Amino acid sequence: MTERTENAVLAERIARDLNAIRRVLRKPLEAELVKNQLTVPQVTVLTIVARQPGITLKELSHEVNLAHSTVSGIVDRLEKRELVERRADSADGRVSRIYPSEQVTGFIRDRVPVLGAGPLEAALRRAMRVERVAISRALEKLRSLLEDE
Repeated sequence: MTERTENAVLAERIARDLNAIRRVLRKPLEAELVKNQLTVPQVTVLTIVARQPGITLKELSHEVNLAHSTVSGIVDRLEKRELVERRADSADGRVSRIYPSEQVTGFIRDRVPVLGAGPLEAALRRAMRVERVAISRALEKLRSLLEDE
């Protein structure tokens, strides 16, 4: 097998493994979304609004890479549930800014990291220390190689 073919096969296997890992890590968050009757686009919007309180609809549309009308509809639905609030810009009343509720800010800050890390933490507890170190180093190296592209 040539080096190119060997690398291509290895790259496909790693990509498959990373996708499987992502699916497992998303399960607790997805269960929480179902429980709270939220869609993935709504959570994406909530996450951005929580991290950038006072973002405009135009900026938000750019961040999520969706049409202005689509994002406006998402914000409308979230506003009806009192998860976000639109407020007129103090400098330009024609522009509205979007702010998260305290509930959303707390959820994004406190719950989301725990939900995402839970399965990973549980898996790492089952590994030996030497395995945990090897996994961490290998992922750091892979990330570094990918970022150098």
